[in-house]
Amino acid sequence: MRSSLTKDLMKELARTSMTTAGMDLRLLRAHQTTTATLPILSPTENDTTCGMQILSHGNVEKVLIGGVLTVLTICGNLLVVISVCFVKKLKQPSNYLIVSLAVADLSIAVAVMPFVSITDLIGGQWIFGQVFCNVFIAMDVMCCTASIMTLCVISIDRYLGITKPLTYPVRQSGRCMAKIVLSVWLLSASITLPPLFGWAQNVNDDKVCLISQDVGYTIYSTAVAFYIPMSVMLMMYYNIYRAAKVSAAKHTIQGFPKVEDERNSVDCVAAALKLQKEVEECASFSRLLKNDRKNISIFKREQKAAATLGIVVGAFSVCWLPFFLLSTARPFICEPECSCVPLWVERFLLWLGYANSLINPFIYAFFNRDLRTTYRNILLCRYRNINRKLSAASMHEALKLAERPDLFRAHCQKLNVR
Repeated sequence: MRSSLTKDLMKELARTSMTTAGMDLRLLRAHQTTTATLPILSPTENDTTCGMQILSHGNVEKVLIGGVLTVLTICGNLLVVISVCFVKKLKQPSNYLIVSLAVADLSIAVAVMPFVSITDLIGGQWIFGQVFCNVFIAMDVMCCTASIMTLCVISIDRYLGITKPLTYPVRQSGRCMAKIVLSVWLLSASITLPPLFGWAQNVNDDKVCLISQDVGYTIYSTAVAFYIPMSVMLMMYYNIYRAAKVSAAKHTIQGFPKVEDERNSVDCVAAALKLQKEVEECASFSRLLKNDRKNISIFKREQKAAATLGIVVGAFSVCWLPFFLLSTARPFICEPECSCVPLWVERFLLWLGYANSLINPFIYAFFNRDLRTTYRNILLCRYRNINRKLSAASMHEALKLAERPDLFRAHCQKLNVR
């Protein structure tokens, strides 16, 4: 009896052990399956999880557009560098800033934009390795910041040239401008140093390459690279615009309309005819025109500077402001995730900022006749006589101004014809 009970007990224990072992085996398999399918959210692999959050499929059409922008940016800025470096008339200290701007934009087109295009083409995944990721981010930040800061310095240079036309050109030596350009590039490079030396690590793994999303570094980098330069540019534009407006108000001569408007000078003729003093009024007005030509030249220069800087500031704001607003807000709205913005939005705003590097050389060429002439000669392969043609054009312009007939006499002739 005891032996049968013992056997039954042993069988029950064996059955229970087998059942427990089976359950343990199934739990182990389930654990292995779960481990294989779910990411492990450890600190060392947080970048991988972050990378999976921002990846999406690329778009070939957008990549082709990016490629076209890259080629056009390279060609446009190469024209600027070649023009200023090889044409004697353009080798002026003020144009050193234009060359620095072109070099910064050219660096963006050569060292940054192609890798962004390739990354977009393969669906947003970074394939160039972790080491080059840090180099790429450093180049991107430094070149874009150098371009923006150079625009800021150009606005200051234009303002000083307008408000201090006698003293500033004397101080504007080549050595001084070279020091300014060097300072701009050193300051731009300093923004790239924190992620390279331990503060605010970049998001860097086998699938994604993203600048650090640290809140402190984001505020520091966006303020130095964009918000402060933009504030200075807006201030300089306002001051130049105000100076041009004040100068325009001063160009009312003895109750007559502005000198630069030739059509309104007919009022002077009408008034002279009514008073029966045509000869006296003509002579008096002619002397006033001669004495005021210098002021007219200054006024036109102020108007040109205001128009140029206005277009530069406008294009700069349209291209870069949306991107930097997103970059500043992302660490706050996406915390604790590294990104909660669709990849296509980020890429669109990034390429919009890069487009500013394409626009810059054409803006300055539009307002600079010497640059336009040099561009045309280079594109038409007329290399030999560029310097001679520019010198001849300058001499012709000077002779034309010196021998220009009196404006009032021309209006008198128009009145007689009528």
